Amino acid sequence: MDKKNAMRAGAVAAGTTLMMLLMSSPALAVTRDDGDDPGSGLSVIETISLYVLAPLALFAVIAGLVIVLDKSKKKA
Repeated sequence: MDKKNAMRAGAVAAGTTLMMLLMSSPALAVTRDDGDDPGSGLSVIETISLYVLAPLALFAVIAGLVIVLDKSKKKA
């Protein structure tokens, strides 16, 4: 790809990103909606276990199953 096409592609990508950011409306999370009934927040331990420990445990289980159930022949 020559320099002109690379510059054009970069300009299009940057322009698209800029327009998406400018056209998107804010989340407005400060104002409450009708019928909004949030529960109590998570504690630090609950947050860490849900977003760190649970994915690591799931990864370990899947990796362990792949290793144990591997049917390929071992090279000597």
